[in-house]
Amino acid sequence: MEPTPEQSPHHAYPDHWEADVVLRDGGTARIRPITTDDAERLVSFYEQVSDESKYYRFFAPYPRLSDRDVHRFTHHDYVDRVGLAVTIGGEFIGTVRFDRINEQGRPASAPADEAEVAFLVQDAHQGRGVASALLEHIAAVARERGIRRFAAEVLPANNKMIKVFRDAGYTQQRSFEDGSVHLTLDLEPTEKSLAVQRGREQRAEARSVQRLLAPGSVAVIGTGRTPGGVGRTVLRNLLAAGFTGRTYAVNRAFDEGLATLDGVPAHRSLGEIDEQVDLAVIAVPAHRVPEAVADCGEHGVQGLVVLSAGYAERGSAGRELQRELVRQARSYGMRIIGPNAFGIINTAESVRLNASLAPESPARGRIGLFTQSGAIGIALLSGLHRRGAGLSSFISAGNRADVSGNDFLQYSFEDQDTDVALLYLESLGNPRKFTRLARRTAAVKPVVVVKGARHSGTNPPGHAVPVSRIPDATVSALMRQAGVIRVDTVTEMVDAGLLLAGQPLPAGPRVAILGNSESLGLLTYDACLAEGLRPRPPRDLTTAASPQDFRDALAEALADGTCDAVIVTAIPWVGENGEAETGDGEVLAAALRGAAAGGPAKPVAVVHVEIGGLAEALAAASSTAAPRTRPTTLAGRPAAAPGAPTGAAPATATAPTGPGTEAPAETAGAAGTTEPAETAGTAEPEAAEPPARPGRIPAYPAAERAVRAMAEAVKYAQWRRQAATPGKVPEFLDETTDEPGAAALIDTLLGTAPDPRGRPLTHDEARELLGRYGIPVRPTLPAPGPEAAVAAAARLGYPVALKTTAPHLRHRADLGGVRLDLTDEDALRRAYAEVTELLGKPAELLPVVQSMAPRGVDTVVRASIDAAAGAVLSFGLAGAPSELLGDTAHRLVPATDRDAAELIRSIKAAPVLFGWRGSAPVDTPALEELLLRLSRLVDDHPEVVSVALEPVVVAPQGLTVLGATVRLAPPPPRGDLGPRRLPNY
Repeated sequence: MEPTPEQSPHHAYPDHWEADVVLRDGGTARIRPITTDDAERLVSFYEQVSDESKYYRFFAPYPRLSDRDVHRFTHHDYVDRVGLAVTIGGEFIGTVRFDRINEQGRPASAPADEAEVAFLVQDAHQGRGVASALLEHIAAVARERGIRRFAAEVLPANNKMIKVFRDAGYTQQRSFEDGSVHLTLDLEPTEKSLAVQRGREQRAEARSVQRLLAPGSVAVIGTGRTPGGVGRTVLRNLLAAGFTGRTYAVNRAFDEGLATLDGVPAHRSLGEIDEQVDLAVIAVPAHRVPEAVADCGEHGVQGLVVLSAGYAERGSAGRELQRELVRQARSYGMRIIGPNAFGIINTAESVRLNASLAPESPARGRIGLFTQSGAIGIALLSGLHRRGAGLSSFISAGNRADVSGNDFLQYSFEDQDTDVALLYLESLGNPRKFTRLARRTAAVKPVVVVKGARHSGTNPPGHAVPVSRIPDATVSALMRQAGVIRVDTVTEMVDAGLLLAGQPLPAGPRVAILGNSESLGLLTYDACLAEGLRPRPPRDLTTAASPQDFRDALAEALADGTCDAVIVTAIPWVGENGEAETGDGEVLAAALRGAAAGGPAKPVAVVHVEIGGLAEALAAASSTAAPRTRPTTLAGRPAAAPGAPTGAAPATATAPTGPGTEAPAETAGAAGTTEPAETAGTAEPEAAEPPARPGRIPAYPAAERAVRAMAEAVKYAQWRRQAATPGKVPEFLDETTDEPGAAALIDTLLGTAPDPRGRPLTHDEARELLGRYGIPVRPTLPAPGPEAAVAAAARLGYPVALKTTAPHLRHRADLGGVRLDLTDEDALRRAYAEVTELLGKPAELLPVVQSMAPRGVDTVVRASIDAAAGAVLSFGLAGAPSELLGDTAHRLVPATDRDAAELIRSIKAAPVLFGWRGSAPVDTPALEELLLRLSRLVDDHPEVVSVALEPVVVAPQGLTVLGATVRLAPPPPRGDLGPRRLPNY
């Protein structure tokens, strides 16, 4: 179709449409609106498009753009006519445009809600997912401008363009008219379109990290001419690790006659290198980094590791330098690890990369490690090395200006060489996305996290990310909900990582304890009880026990169907001369490994006291130090890695599988493009198979550490079993909620120009809104005087309660502002006089009268929205003790039936709800229903930014909501529902 010129008023440039995206191959590109300054770029771009692609775009030979075309395609009003471009290095590689049309297909303005859309992607960049990214962003722009449908005319031979629409996941219609295919795409997001979008995001971001960790060639920029210094150290470590690719030393200060340095080619710039360099390690002063980045970008480098310091960790000026560094790198399609990074390591035999400051590359293993701190990274590498554990990959991200823990989770999810992901995090740039990615990854392999800077309320220097205001206890609860193993220290992370990487997951909490020290066995028993495990009485083998006795006892315990895990305790043997014999560690280790290898697959941990050589010998057969042979699935793909929960006897549970749903296959393309097919949703790796026999048996110097690691494995295994059959939102909510009515009420309450700070609802307004979702709130009537109180009681019916509602007295029954069970007028008048005499005048107290509710347990249900983490549902018992002890449970919204059930059972005071000390159990199903209804309300209407139901009295039958406060505000942005984009901090 030949373009025709149009005229329309121009609107302000929408800079919020600009976005950096990761393409299918892991490179980055920038999407932005086309402006009037892009005429030359557009002409240059069009000249590089093939004749076939032009024909598919315009339905006729169209060798060049006329001046009229260029004017039309670069002049937009950003409302009815919009054009977006994908750029790399400032040049166009793809474009998309929509024009609003009416029912007759002619140019129109709002309220017309349909637009014609067309794509064009440069042939050299087809197959990179450019069109897929453009469709996501142009659809979001169209929705913002009130457009609900896209229409496109496509030649029947242009199958790739048809697939772009078909595989996007939106509802669509197709018809054949006048020799072309007419496509109509409904732009309302669907579960399928969201799955497609997230699947593409996962593959692209995983590939971007994989390109950094497995380069074919590495250049160290800033390599010193003399030994020492950061650059020379990295070069030495690269060579010492045996990197399988090509290595180059680069320094603009090299003498022209210098050909090699440390045996590798030496160059003054990347331009002197005959081949493309995949990865550049930058180790120059901060003021020289922009020059180095530009050199990398102009010569096709795919990724950067920036070791240089002097950025956001130095304050606001450094933070701006850091932002400019990221903008510059992304403009060339490169991703960054750093700045202020320690480096990266990949121990795969085909790579053997140590582009870090670590002097010794760790052994090859099955643990992936990500850290935001170089010092912590050194400590973790050292601790794992001392205990004989190997790594698959290591990233120390420094200021994590670009590549983050979320990217590492995307990579770990797919990496067949990683069984366990360990992360040390000091900030969460996107907590909502982190929990989503962690839940998916944890369904197939363990994710262990240590969160630093938990209580400071600010981010560490250098971490320019949004600060979440939710308490750390809430963050921990949300991580647990996502299946993350949250531990407090790096020592605990190593302890848990060793057990999870080398042992199968336990099928339950039953633990057998055996050893040659009665005292050490009792300490282990006590530790198990403290961690919520179910230990069997310790079996004392006596100090005379031989390694063979240990082997026989371990084999017997593993074969016992009444235990799910075994902890072995061992102290040195005492010789005839009274001296401890510590040299039999290797013999004992061989005995224990033999028993574990010959018995059913159950986790085994060893607690030892000063037995020389035992820990090292147990680690010698480390399953984390060599790749496992993976069974091949029927789909022809290796099964995923880490051990799943298993039982040793027929009575025990088997491994759960991850919630693996696969979205339909999709391809990305554009008019005239030929992009290969790709899977639309993320193909979930199968739940990890356990080692056929436990290999590495972790050893611990203290019973508490071994038991804590085992307890984490038990809780994670239970989560995995539950995740295999995820909870559901009950259907009754659809039948008993009035979403349209609630939406209309919210619009009325907020008004046409809502205050950005929001507004609290009155008691009656809150009752009406909550009632739309089946949450009745017991009415209260104001009592500004005794006579009004009596009239209110007569209207409500006795018995009644008299309450003060002044802010300083609300929910403070201990101050005397609440009188209950007032059965008649005289009792009410006496209570009114007592309260006003004790606490002040009625105008200060704001007293109300409320009918009495059935007796029960007072609870508190809340929901609130954190700008970073999203909507959070909370539950606890009412009263000062729960508040003082922080006994509140949290779950992310939307909550399922399983989330609601777990929420009320996960507080420490939960026994009070289930008949503690002979009391009657309360109606927990009614409480679960209330939680689900509130979750649904907040999820359906993001304008509801906070709700507090307090108290909620839960009786043996039914419950009563006695108080409710609701706050409305304009909804915060939901970045997780928009088109994929890289964050800009």
